Amino acid sequence: MSRLNIFLLIIVLGCALSVVNATNQQRQMFVQLERAQSEERQLQQDYAQLQYQQSALSKTSRIEQLATATLKMQPASTGDTQFLTLAPGASVAQNAPIPVMPASALAPAARAGKHVEKSAGKTPARSANRGGAQ
Repeated sequence: MSRLNIFLLIIVLGCALSVVNATNQQRQMFVQLERAQSEERQLQQDYAQLQYQQSALSKTSRIEQLATATLKMQPASTGDTQFLTLAPGASVAQNAPIPVMPASALAPAARAGKHVEKSAGKTPARSANRGGAQ
């Protein structure tokens, strides 16, 4: 009987140690889970902050203000627009005549609130050369 009792005692101690080990691993896993969830919350907050900053920095009014104040840019007007043509195979562009749009084509676009022609802004020094042959 004593051999059987010793054998059962060893089995019970082994089971108890495995329960303690499993409980310890479960606690470690829970701590890791809590840390990961905390890091996830922090990353979500950071992402939301970055989205807010991106929307604030990409507002049209801010970009226009920076362009005019910092870069000294001006909106392009029809008189400042210069059209260039580049013949196929040519390496130098030449001044092209300014296209004249009929009034009938201009009226529907104006009613729709759309721009009729796109133009790039120029510096005042470049507009002084306008009219001369280049």
